[in-house]
Amino acid sequence: MHRRSFLTLSVAAAAGAAVPLKVRAAVPRPYSFDVWPPMDNAAAYVRWMQEQRGEDPRYLRARFDRFLNMVGNQDVWEARNKRAFLLTPREEFCLPASRAVIYDVNYHDIGFGVTITGPRVVARMTSSVDIKMGEKVLEIGTGSGYQAALLAELAGTVYTIEIVEPLAREAAERLKRLGYGNVATRTGDGYRGWPEHAPFDAIMVTAAPREVPQPLIDQLKPGGRLVVPVGGQAAGQSLLLIEKKPDGRITRRNILAVRFVPLTDKSGRQQ
Repeated sequence: MHRRSFLTLSVAAAAGAAVPLKVRAAVPRPYSFDVWPPMDNAAAYVRWMQEQRGEDPRYLRARFDRFLNMVGNQDVWEARNKRAFLLTPREEFCLPASRAVIYDVNYHDIGFGVTITGPRVVARMTSSVDIKMGEKVLEIGTGSGYQAALLAELAGTVYTIEIVEPLAREAAERLKRLGYGNVATRTGDGYRGWPEHAPFDAIMVTAAPREVPQPLIDQLKPGGRLVVPVGGQAAGQSLLLIEKKPDGRITRRNILAVRFVPLTDKSGRQQ
C-alpha cells in the first residue's frame, strides 16, 4: 500500500470537464529574502509574477484566490509563509489533467497511487512547523516535490525522503529543473529519518504512523519542531506539533483532526 491513496472528490471527478492548461513557469532561483510579490491585490500579483517569474496568468489567479481563502480561514498567518505559497507553482507538481483544478481544496493523483495534499492542509502544516530563515529541514514523503519546494522558499536546506523510487526520481528531476538547488532528495524509508544530516531544526511528515517515530524526535535539535499526523485508519488521526525544548523536554500539541494514509514500510505495513 502506498503512503497516500487517491481520495474521493479528487481530480478523477473533475478531469473529464477540466481542460489541461499549458505550464510555463520560469523559476530562476528558489529563494531570495528581498523578493516579495504583492499580497493585497490580485491584478498586481498576477502582473508581478508574469514579469518576474514568467508564469501563466490563468494559474496565478487561481493561486491568489486560494491564498485569500487560506488567509481568511487562518490556514496561513505569517508573512513569510504567505510569500512561500504565492511563489511556489503548484501546477508544476501535478499530472497535466489536474492543472486546471490544482488549487481547489482536494487531494489530487500524482501517479504511483500517490496524491498531492490539498493546499489548505499543506498551509496549516507549514505554518505550524514555523520554518525560519537558514534552518535545516527534513521532510518525510517527497511525493511530487511540492511541499519540498514550498519549504525551500523558507529554509536554508531541505532534505526530503520518498519510499516510492520512481516518484522520488521524478521529484528530484523536477526540483532540479525548477531551480530548487537547496533541496536534497533520497529514496528510502523515512521512518528512521536521515541521521547523516541530523540534527534538524524542523521535520515534516506527510503520512500517518501509529505513534510518533522516536528516531525523528531524536534527530530534532533542541528547540526543534516536528509536525506529523498520527493514528490508525479506523480510530482517527490527529495532526500533532511536537517540540523539543532547549532542555530536552518534549511537548505535544494537537493541531487538528486529519485523515492521511499510513506511513508504511516497503512491504506496505503501517509503521
